[in-house]
Amino acid sequence: MKPCRRCRHRVPDATRACPHCRARQPRGDRLPQTVLGLAAVAAATLAAIGSCPGLRAQGVTAPRQELPTIARLRYDGGGDWYANPSSLDNLLEQIELRTGIDVADRPSEVGAADPDLADHPYLYATGHGNMSFTSLEIERLRAYLYGGGFLHVDDNYGLDESFRREVALLFPDIPLAEVPLEHAIYRLFYDFSEGLPKIHEHDGNPAQGFGIFIDGRLAVFYSFESDLGDGWEDEGVHGDAPEIREQALRMGVNLFLYALSATPSR
Repeated sequence: MKPCRRCRHRVPDATRACPHCRARQPRGDRLPQTVLGLAAVAAATLAAIGSCPGLRAQGVTAPRQELPTIARLRYDGGGDWYANPSSLDNLLEQIELRTGIDVADRPSEVGAADPDLADHPYLYATGHGNMSFTSLEIERLRAYLYGGGFLHVDDNYGLDESFRREVALLFPDIPLAEVPLEHAIYRLFYDFSEGLPKIHEHDGNPAQGFGIFIDGRLAVFYSFESDLGDGWEDEGVHGDAPEIREQALRMGVNLFLYALSATPSR
């Protein structure tokens, strides 16, 4: 037996989601399309965590993880890719509690040229400083994204200039474009009819969600002037109001579900 991470009830070791907590989860804020969304996620999960065909063609394969998680993307250039250390643990916990989907207990970590890159359906990159990729990393990351992978870049203030430079190298023929408000990423589980929530002040500009679309699929999502990762961190780290943290977590749930349910290119 083990204690539940949230309510401390003791549950069998094999239990992924505590029945006590799940029974108390609020239902009123779930969208009517949730059942369809979760069915799509369940059907797509095994395919989504498989090796991307673009990388398989290069002979890059590795064993798949047992449960989906979020992989923090390492990069060079001097930026603190490791920022907000508690954010992804908290988001994964909330994903499981709110959706009932079994996820890994902890995030993973991967570099763009690592042989197991294709095992991660959701890459997350953040930081305050310079982001830089080698030519090999650009090649591998491009193959991963063309093969069905998903990259979320979360500007933690100061990353914007270098990210826009690197994404232009990654996709010289596909411009970074604002994601339409009607896109599924804003309504898959929680409804964000006004778009990306504003979590931190930064330059005081409205939060914006930008993306790279490959054959109509959103492969890269860039959360700008929002700072979702700060809202996912432990409550006392940034002092955000509960309603602000809730908006960040809700958007994180949408992002994770989209990463699992988006149909990979084959």
